[in-house]
Amino acid sequence: MSRNDWYGDIVEVRLGPPGHGGFCVARHEGRVLFVRHGLPGELVRAQITEDRGGSFCRADAVEILSASPDRIPATCPVSGPGGAGCCDFSYATPAAQRALKATVVADQLRRIAGWEPEFVVESIPLPAGVAHGVLARTGIRPGNSSPSRIGGVATRLPSLLLSDSQPTGSPGTQANSRSGGTRGPASSPRSVSGTPGRIGAVATNLPGALFAGTSDSGVSGAGVPGVLAADAVAGGWRSRVRLVVDADGRAGVHRYRSTEVIADLRCPQPMAGALEGIAERTWTPGAELVVAVDAEGMRHLVEIAPPAADSADRRSAPGHGRDRRGRGGAAQRGDRRGGDRGSTAARRAAAHSVRAERVVDGSGRAVQYVAGRRWELSATGFWQPHYGAAQCYSDVVAEWSDADSGALTWDLYSGVGVFAARLADQVGAEGAVHAVEFARTAVTEAKANLRDLPWVDSRAERVERWIVEQPSTAPDVVVLDPPRAGAGKEVIAALAERSPRRIVHIGCDPASFARDVSLYQAAGYRPVHLRVFDAFPGTHHVECLAVLER
Repeated sequence: MSRNDWYGDIVEVRLGPPGHGGFCVARHEGRVLFVRHGLPGELVRAQITEDRGGSFCRADAVEILSASPDRIPATCPVSGPGGAGCCDFSYATPAAQRALKATVVADQLRRIAGWEPEFVVESIPLPAGVAHGVLARTGIRPGNSSPSRIGGVATRLPSLLLSDSQPTGSPGTQANSRSGGTRGPASSPRSVSGTPGRIGAVATNLPGALFAGTSDSGVSGAGVPGVLAADAVAGGWRSRVRLVVDADGRAGVHRYRSTEVIADLRCPQPMAGALEGIAERTWTPGAELVVAVDAEGMRHLVEIAPPAADSADRRSAPGHGRDRRGRGGAAQRGDRRGGDRGSTAARRAAAHSVRAERVVDGSGRAVQYVAGRRWELSATGFWQPHYGAAQCYSDVVAEWSDADSGALTWDLYSGVGVFAARLADQVGAEGAVHAVEFARTAVTEAKANLRDLPWVDSRAERVERWIVEQPSTAPDVVVLDPPRAGAGKEVIAALAERSPRRIVHIGCDPASFARDVSLYQAAGYRPVHLRVFDAFPGTHHVECLAVLER
């Protein structure tokens, strides 16, 4: 085997520690392998899926020769070797998943920021009074198995009530806990109560089994009636899903590091009923589908037109990205020797371009509730994918910000203003909240949702530009929730010059989060608190929140 020509070959390796990105690190003949679908300590046969000729290459574990005690049967049939990138930890127990994520976060903070805090990766609690599945709109009666309609799609009620929402009996962490992403032992069907539940502040006669926090649902966890045990949820945590459509009009997901579409919607992440009927329909080739299940159990399904004809035609042309996989699902020799980075960049750019939208199901306007406030926003706009995340992060921000009454506060990368609302409650009408977000549609929706809080000023500007234009008055508290790439040197340097008393920083990528923490430290701020949440069960992703002070 030549040193730099391993593409498609299979090697036997012992897996080492986890790395940032959902893989374990291994070594073979002096080179580093990033191996997916394996756990630390396992002996595996790994097939090389990407070799660019450098010091490392990527591989999939296609055969487990010596399994870790943390390994379980994979809960996602779509994401195995050669498959999609959706559930890269679905073969590990929930506890093992969180341990892997904790190891990665700790390593990034130690190496990049020189910070070694004590923390655990927490689950997210299921919010009370919120539907955790799509609610049938007509003909719902306890025990009724006749077809009902879920967001305009015919279904049968029992499959809705029991799909991916059965407790396994193993309690999860209740305080600030998230749901696990694995399927537990099968449990017997539970009866469905017809006692009215609550959606937000509105009573309803819909079955309580679809609501977290309704004591009549027959579901409990961690000793708290009506709260589903975090580790007992068999998937079903994702309220927003973006699908792609192949050249034949079939909805699916992208193969890992590829533009090829896998027309298989069996991933367990989406909430119960979210994808009902989608696989049976033919869609516009090259289009994307956005599925959003809101807090009232309404499914919104929007088809987004394909991007510019030239790029769409290239992606959907016959034979483009067709399956040439060999043993274990990896590509054989003669194909590309690395991830399709150019196509990935083009796809991301196209996703942010202005494209026509067609509402297929629902109203296209999703309703959400956070801290007792009702939010209405576009189904295609940004909202946290985990349906308990917005409330969870909002509560942490409110606790940590502790802004003084009458104070000046900033919410940077503010989205539709969820954190701005909590800051506004703290500073009161005598204070001021500046919410800054680049996406104009989000700012428009923030203004509409916060119109009863005139001391919140929502602006559509680039954060780095807006900060340097501000007077020297120091804000009391600043909350930042930047994109995956982090806030970066320019923003943090400008922010440090304004010298806020306290900074609450949120990051969805451990590496960029650690880089930002390092930049704060260089500017004289020190991190004093850290919480890490398992915001994406079954995957390698986490959400990190920190408080920094001078």
